[in-house]
Amino acid sequence: MFLLVLTYVRPLEEVDRLVDGHMAFLKRNYAAGRFIVSGRREPRTGGVILARGASTAEIEGVIAEDPFAREGVARYEVIEFLPGTWADEFAACIA
Repeated sequence: MFLLVLTYVRPLEEVDRLVDGHMAFLKRNYAAGRFIVSGRREPRTGGVILARGASTAEIEGVIAEDPFAREGVARYEVIEFLPGTWADEFAACIA
């Protein structure tokens, strides 16, 4: 499992210009079963995505498709972790 932490590195005006494409990217990856939950950071300095993937290389390939990454408005930090304990309601998300 992966925690993806996005940090905006360009002004919000540039980020906002790419939001529709980023939302389409999220939608595709939810449909593919890769993304579990995502949202904005508060204050609005980036975002967070909880994702599934077989490897860091696979996740980095997915990230490369995000307009935010492609256009250089956000930097991604990829944190891989192995879930050890979770709420019963979350069990279906653990692959």
